[in-house]
Amino acid sequence: MRLRIILYVLQEACTSLRRNGWLNLAAVGTTAVSLLILGVSVLLFVNTNHIASMVESNVEIMAYLEPELDEDAARALKTQIFRISGVEEVEFISKEEALASLEKQLGKEKLLRESLGGVNPLPDAYRIRTVEPRQVAAVAAAVSRLPGVEKVRYGQEIVEKLFKLTGWVRLISISLMGMLGICAVFLIATTIRLTMFARRKEISIMKYVGATDWFVRSPFLFEGIILGGCGALLAIAVLYFSYGALVSRIGEVLAFLPLVRDPSVLFRLFGGLLGIGVGLGVAGSFISIHRYLRV
Repeated sequence: MRLRIILYVLQEACTSLRRNGWLNLAAVGTTAVSLLILGVSVLLFVNTNHIASMVESNVEIMAYLEPELDEDAARALKTQIFRISGVEEVEFISKEEALASLEKQLGKEKLLRESLGGVNPLPDAYRIRTVEPRQVAAVAAAVSRLPGVEKVRYGQEIVEKLFKLTGWVRLISISLMGMLGICAVFLIATTIRLTMFARRKEISIMKYVGATDWFVRSPFLFEGIILGGCGALLAIAVLYFSYGALVSRIGEVLAFLPLVRDPSVLFRLFGGLLGIGVGLGVAGSFISIHRYLRV
């Protein structure tokens, strides 16, 4: 008996979907676009955080020494740097080593030396690594105050900019998703309201012969679930294929860029999008049922 009721509810929901084809497509499309924006923003947020964490874990402090600093003073400075809390490793980089490294990176050793006129403008420096990435800013500030240190540079600025970008992306995406989500709920509610209006005589007869509230409401509730679920599945399909292609392409061009490739991240995201899509459909159904179906 229960199976027959379930089959009836599903059949009625599918029949209702066929009656308002274009409006149903609009509801599914709006739901898909809103969830697609949410999915893209989540992937961008996750990847930005991942890249920032990778950059942060490899941040090094470069302490450039004053030109007049002699060898004994440089050794004494190294001892002072090691005394700073959080310092794990200190490596001396001579100006000659720095120039050789720059020439190797540029690949134009002869032209570089000729343009400099035989003069090496680079200073001696210490490369400093911290025990924890979060200690970089404090250690850099302490090193910059030591006598003999002319300038301190480190990559924390990049990390801070990445996290700032992530915050803006999240804010904009949530705002867009909220607006489109409201539109999706409104379209689903409108679709179901039109269906109920078309079946108003049938609903009156069902109530007259004693049909339960659940029996009358169920087809419209399932209709909303189907609309929201279809929108979510459409967004998931677009994200799955486009993100896979994007990761492969970026891997070929920018192999050093550490994008998230863990399938479990995508599966959790897709599960969340499906749940939100169904939730939007249920919300739209309840709005229509509450307003236009007084049972």
